[in-house]
Amino acid sequence: MAFEHRSTRDLLIAAGLLLAAAVPGAAQAQSQALNVEIDQSARIQLRGQAGSVIVGNPQIADVTVVDANTLFVTGKGYGVTEVVVVDGLGRTLFQSQVIVAGGDVGRVRVWRGAQVTEMACAASCAPTLRSPNDGASAAAAPAAAPN
Repeated sequence: MAFEHRSTRDLLIAAGLLLAAAVPGAAQAQSQALNVEIDQSARIQLRGQAGSVIVGNPQIADVTVVDANTLFVTGKGYGVTEVVVVDGLGRTLFQSQVIVAGGDVGRVRVWRGAQVTEMACAASCAPTLRSPNDGASAAAAPAAAPN
């Protein structure tokens, strides 16, 4: 019977592979980018119970925890941020970039010099509750010629 000597590094790699196989979703915690329109929500169903939720920039996106396995990400301001969800032991259950952009339907921006007013439109248009400081600035807005 031959005895094979394994280094500590080899044992750690093997233990990591076993852990990744034993924890569903741990190896696939990195997700594709999540696109959310401003003032809209997207549902995230987790494969484990969330212990903590981290939002990189809460002015861009907000997360509502419905229960330990269900979250909703709401677009609050234009831009890109990251959302990370870990379980009670600190293992990553979900990690993704969140891209918040404006929808094309029912929205109009009125430019008066450098000042912008965002309007929500249906049968008529009215200013939204969003102030220009909430991410609707010229720097964050798509390029458009002012009238």
